[in-house]
Amino acid sequence: MTTTPTPLHRALHGPGPRPLPDAVVRLLQSLDAPPRLAAHLRLVHDVAHELLDWLERRHPSLQVDREAVLFGAATHDIGKTAHLGELLGPGSAHEEAGRRLLLAHGVAPGLARFAATHATWTLPDVGLEDLLVSLADKIWKNKRVPELEDLVVRRLAEASGRTVWEEFLDLDDALTAVGEAAEERLAFQTAHPV
Repeated sequence: MTTTPTPLHRALHGPGPRPLPDAVVRLLQSLDAPPRLAAHLRLVHDVAHELLDWLERRHPSLQVDREAVLFGAATHDIGKTAHLGELLGPGSAHEEAGRRLLLAHGVAPGLARFAATHATWTLPDVGLEDLLVSLADKIWKNKRVPELEDLVVRRLAEASGRTVWEEFLDLDDALTAVGEAAEERLAFQTAHPV
């Protein structure tokens, strides 16, 4: 006897973006996360992979905690399981709620922080990993945020010794390439119910 996969199972395991880490899948299943949220997290996680791969090729000596960025991208909106209205409309209550939820499930504070920092990139102590999660959360749908991109460019220029302009041109090319698949990503996300 075969069973029909649930909408959440399809969002987590169906064809499309890279799969989420197993620990994140288990957490989303335990929370009975909305399928659209799971699809969104897969998309942002997938784009974070693309950004990290580009960064590794472009700046191989740059120290970036790849696993932290990927975990952060995979869980950044998990607080929306407690604030369902923010799946379809604006709101920031999910940010701190997500951090607390992750902590309550045994996630280390250094990883849980991304749920709270993904929309606060202007704070002075935000690290490059946080900026990359924020960037992935914007560029998956080809949303360009100059202020955020400028912060990333400055960090890259500081690390590489290259000019801000050189880093801007390279990042702009990378983000343009990632943004080209935005329509397919949006279609994947909207194919899953809230």
